[in-house]
Amino acid sequence: MTRADAPGPTAPAGPVEEIADAYLRITAGDAGLALKCAITDALADLLEAERRTRQRSRLISKGYVRGARPPED
Repeated sequence: MTRADAPGPTAPAGPVEEIADAYLRITAGDAGLALKCAITDALADLLEAERRTRQRSRLISKGYVRGARPPED
């Protein structure tokens, strides 16, 4: 084994690697399916976050209107 063939230090596994490994385990190593599952989950999370943001915005608008002072004559 030459110096070029020697394995280098490996970077510690971070959250991205852990998530990728989890999807690969779930899909029995099928990288294409793992990617599709990850994208599907990410889009579902994004849609849920957007739904919550819209809901929160409606609550804030209603609270603002309820707290508004009546116009003065």
